[in-house]
Amino acid sequence: MAKEKLNVLWTTGDKEVALNMMFMYIINSIKHDWWEEVNLIIWGPSAKLVADDKKIQEKVAECLEIGITIEACKACASNYNVADRLEEMRIEVKYMGEPLTAYIKSDSKVISF
Repeated sequence: MAKEKLNVLWTTGDKEVALNMMFMYIINSIKHDWWEEVNLIIWGPSAKLVADDKKIQEKVAECLEIGITIEACKACASNYNVADRLEEMRIEVKYMGEPLTAYIKSDSKVISF
């Protein structure tokens, strides 16, 4: 049987949304077994926020520590000149158009913040 997987498409550069909604939900999703797997997709302005903000970087590290996978759109990260910084944080930076399409077409769920 397939694992219950949640893919979270994070596009906003809004720090309050990230801290008080998105991270809260995905971290608790793993800690309380709401989802078996959570995958965070950094896309657009969120890439710059991750690269520039220490508190956000701490949350990213916590996510990785508890088993949340994190991917970032290479085109977006390159547009913001932050691809190297994201990779240094152990974030997989790659072109995300095809993977996101596959997630949407699969049995896994996709939500966005």
